[in-house]
Amino acid sequence: MCLWLQVTTFRESIQCREVCGLNASDRCAFVRTNPDCRSDGGYLDYLEGIFCHFPARLLPLAITLYAFWLLYLFLILGVTAAKFFCPNLSAISTTLKLSHNVAPGAPALRPLDTSPHGVTFLAFGNGAPDIFSALVAFSDPRTAGLAFGALFGAGVLVTTVVAGGIAILRPFTAASRPFLRDIIFYMAAVLLIFTALYCGRVTLAWALGYLGFYAFYVVTVVLCTWIYQRQRRRSLVCSMPATPEILSDSEEERMSSNTNSYDYGEEYRPLLLYPETTAQILVQALNPLDYRKWRTKPMYWRVLKVFKLPVEFLLLLTVPVMDPDKEDRNWKRPLNCLHLVISPLFLTLTLQSGAYGVYEIGGLFPVWAVVVIAGTALAAVTFFATSNSEPPKFHWLFAFLGFLTSALWINAAATEVVNILRSLGVVFRLSNTVLGLTLLAWGNSIGDVFSDFTLARQGYPRMAFSACFGGIIFNMLVGVGLGCLLQISRSHVEVKLEPDGLLVWILAGTLGLSLVCSLVLVPLQCFQLSRVYGCCLLLLYLTFLVVALLTEFGVIHLKTV
Repeated sequence: MCLWLQVTTFRESIQCREVCGLNASDRCAFVRTNPDCRSDGGYLDYLEGIFCHFPARLLPLAITLYAFWLLYLFLILGVTAAKFFCPNLSAISTTLKLSHNVAPGAPALRPLDTSPHGVTFLAFGNGAPDIFSALVAFSDPRTAGLAFGALFGAGVLVTTVVAGGIAILRPFTAASRPFLRDIIFYMAAVLLIFTALYCGRVTLAWALGYLGFYAFYVVTVVLCTWIYQRQRRRSLVCSMPATPEILSDSEEERMSSNTNSYDYGEEYRPLLLYPETTAQILVQALNPLDYRKWRTKPMYWRVLKVFKLPVEFLLLLTVPVMDPDKEDRNWKRPLNCLHLVISPLFLTLTLQSGAYGVYEIGGLFPVWAVVVIAGTALAAVTFFATSNSEPPKFHWLFAFLGFLTSALWINAAATEVVNILRSLGVVFRLSNTVLGLTLLAWGNSIGDVFSDFTLARQGYPRMAFSACFGGIIFNMLVGVGLGCLLQISRSHVEVKLEPDGLLVWILAGTLGLSLVCSLVLVPLQCFQLSRVYGCCLLLLYLTFLVVALLTEFGVIHLKTV
């Protein structure tokens, strides 16, 4: 008995990544019995899949399948955030009649200033994958390095690759006041996170301080925008009436879109309109493919769309979307009634990885069955009390239901991303930090990279450049603050941070260096961002990536005395 206790204690002290040093016949038992190899959340046990269900000779095949699944998970995150999470956030802000200071439905980011809605709801919508990945990573002390690696890595990527790429694509003059304000706040945020890493813990006061500092940033942005708009109104009043008003880039874009736009969809509408049946409405609402767009798009778009179709169909089936800009507010009676059954069921089966859904009330009746019965009754009442042509007065409630359902979709996908990255780290013996600053940061930021580069090509480089900072400030402060706050509320103890040696300090130092360089060099160039400056930023990121990988593999290390 004493010998068994000694063996068990020894086995628990071994880290999971030591499994690759064992014989192939012992790896499965090691993964199943070692507590360090267990995942607290998620639906799939990736480590058990690699070492128990695949023979050792098929390990490359298993890793390849995991890599494709990881890419598909990033695709799920992007589609859910762009087509379901953000539209429902916009509908909620419109329903609550929020001002443009906090509403995501306001006009796009102004080239002359960072719009305040970009640092609240819109920042939450754009940064949803980053935030949920951080929340999932902070829920387990073993994966906290993933969160720091992803947040710092995304910061380095955005402030170097994205900002540099915008300057290379279209050199421009940055807005001085918003640039200085955002970069100073971001440097302060990095300093606060750096202090937590140095202390090795995050207390309740620190977590609330991160959230409070972001609230102070939002207030500052709102106040600066209000002062700017007031000064602009005064200058317009004092200007001569004969002087033509110079329109901003965003205003010119809206005027040109209004004058040069033509709804080609009118040509495809039938001359005689027949009322659609309930079955036709349901089939059309569940169809994620627009055949007219399919015929006009290039081949790469069609290939990507084929991969998106299963995800978009499941999202349409489970997530209601309310659109206040449409005449019918996207009311689809048969599908919305179906949502009243499927969405609550999905919420029940995804909350805490389905732990609440399978719980039996009184040991007899499962919770998911109660949800199905209640949802079916509510759907039947709604179906017979409404019509196909006119949305009901309570239709705005579907925006909140869609928001919650899409949030849990993102959370479920983020949980699987974190688990699969941790499994790949065990197989390749990589730290969570390097996985976070590479794969997780790249996957979560790829959408922002393409959208910002598209804005720059369209002639709005200042709009794209201003979007680089507001979102990453939100991701860093709210991601760390809220993630640690939730973990503290669950465990009732402060969050312990164990940085992966020198790599974390290189990561934080590189981010701080890029911000300091921008703070010094951009004003010295009179806020002119040239292609040379953009190339220097790209070179900085490549140097950082090489140094980080050399540090991870032990080529660069600190000498021990």
